[in-house]
Amino acid sequence: MKNEEFVPQLHYYNKGEVVMFSTTRHGGVSQGEYASFNINEYSGDAQEAIAANRKALCKELGIDEAHLVMPHQTHGVEVRQIAADFVALPDNIRRMILEGVDAVMTNESGICIGVSTADCIPILIYDKEHHAACAVHAGWRGTVARIVEKAVKAMALAYKTVPQDLQCVIGPGISFDAFEVGMEVYDQFRQAGFEMVSGFVRGKWHIDLKECNRQQLVALGVKQEAITVSPKCTYNENADFFSARKQGINSGRIFTGVML
Repeated sequence: MKNEEFVPQLHYYNKGEVVMFSTTRHGGVSQGEYASFNINEYSGDAQEAIAANRKALCKELGIDEAHLVMPHQTHGVEVRQIAADFVALPDNIRRMILEGVDAVMTNESGICIGVSTADCIPILIYDKEHHAACAVHAGWRGTVARIVEKAVKAMALAYKTVPQDLQCVIGPGISFDAFEVGMEVYDQFRQAGFEMVSGFVRGKWHIDLKECNRQQLVALGVKQEAITVSPKCTYNENADFFSARKQGINSGRIFTGVML
């Protein structure tokens, strides 16, 4: 590993005093389909590169590595609360707590929680009134299962969050135009009440995952003007963002995080 200085190129979202961002493919040391900035250790990248990139991100954020929280996602709907004592736990215990988790939330300052995506939809939720935040991974399975709805309800239980107070970001993900699905997937969305965000284009069914999640937030009571939807399509803008559909699953992942 070369010792020269490198800085991850992050896309920041302006939501007041909270730090919200998505990583890009630039500013790291990973190679090949992981080039160049990847911190996900579950997609086949070299551990040395992951460690160097992770260290660089923590330096950019001004935190130590124990304060960077990234779950091992399984396209489920598990939401995990990160408390103050989490960072002091042994590494194996932290890993166990984050196994099979697709959304993480906290009300602790200085802890960066986030999710990994490469076409799926990352969603950041910020509750200024109750000093709390949540990061959600919504692939098509999580979207159909309404994980973002479950996450907001979990925040209400844990922090007394009120949807009308929330600021949300729907980050880079695959666009309606690029997300072709089979009839069996379309049927699941139709049965879940998302028929209005699908369409038949060029002989294939297409789903608008970002809009599916935006509608869930609005239905809960989040103000439409409080939701920022990134126009970035991971598939069509693969030079800047990882896309598993375009590159295959053995490729890097975007990390979308929030820190109070």
